[in-house]
Amino acid sequence: MVLTRLSLSLKTDKRLMKKILLKFYLFGSLGFTTEILFTAVSDNFARFGLDLPLDLKLQGNSYIWMFFIYGLASFLVPIANKILSNYHLLMRVFLIALGIFAVEFITGFVLDKTTGHCPWEYHTRWNVMGYIRLDYLPAWMFFAFILEEANMLFDKMLETF
Repeated sequence: MVLTRLSLSLKTDKRLMKKILLKFYLFGSLGFTTEILFTAVSDNFARFGLDLPLDLKLQGNSYIWMFFIYGLASFLVPIANKILSNYHLLMRVFLIALGIFAVEFITGFVLDKTTGHCPWEYHTRWNVMGYIRLDYLPAWMFFAFILEEANMLFDKMLETF
């Protein structure tokens, strides 16, 4: 009887670990690909403002570190959703965007101190120590909405897993 319970517990633990790893992978992949898309499009907007021809390659970029940083959303978004569930959508995405700023600042600072370089160095007048850009607030709010929706979708996908 004890062995049966132990066996069930180990199977449950393995399933739970697989779900956690898969959700981390899904959030990491979502963030990674969204960032590549965002940089491809925003770079073309910057070219347009400088009277340069559009780059039809739409080449975006990211950093390997970003996969792991975006993967953190698999832990943080469900917590934020529980805490903010009674707030209006606009307030929720605003507060989540502030959380994204905090994660971006902390991870940028840590990467800068451990590797000697922050992969994203902002130089606009809206930057905070080069780690975050305050003018990205609307983009982060939109991404916060995507994260909320993705969290619900991923949970539904993983129910049967």
